[in-house]
Amino acid sequence: MPVPKQAVVQPTVLDNTDTKGFSGTKKNLFSVADGEVVSIEQVNDPVFSQKMMGEGFAVKPTNEIVVAPVDGEIVSIFPTKHAIGIKTADGIEVLVHMGIETVSMTKPASRVVVNDGQKVKIGDTLAIMDIEAIQSEGKDTTIIVVITNSERVESLTLEKLGQVTKAEKIGHIEI
Repeated sequence: MPVPKQAVVQPTVLDNTDTKGFSGTKKNLFSVADGEVVSIEQVNDPVFSQKMMGEGFAVKPTNEIVVAPVDGEIVSIFPTKHAIGIKTADGIEVLVHMGIETVSMTKPASRVVVNDGQKVKIGDTLAIMDIEAIQSEGKDTTIIVVITNSERVESLTLEKLGQVTKAEKIGHIEI
């Protein structure tokens, strides 16, 4: 098994001279699926790879189970069942986006098993992806995890890239 690589990723901050609100608190990040963790810059979608939606990471899944990467509350479930928003107790907004271009699929790419307002813990199942259906429509199964309010995050560090299991610690954010 190859030695895990480490990547330090600095979020895009509009005005990094204003650090009020940064507490220096570290919060761990966990994998959303069994599979391969990659940096967000490697995602095959410029909206995500260029961090237009925020800082984050991605997992190329090896099975259909998608789990919570953080503790928090479900604050949004997209009608097309391709994305779920989670808000942490610290106010960090995490988007779990299942697949690339899956919003345009003829049937939902995933079966969501959580509800708006539900509290979740790291490793709780969020959804079951239909990997075969996604691939049969020529879509990418990569799961993207984005902090949509990245201005509240001082840094994101990925400590592990490559093969992981769901709910395995892969890095942390400093807020």
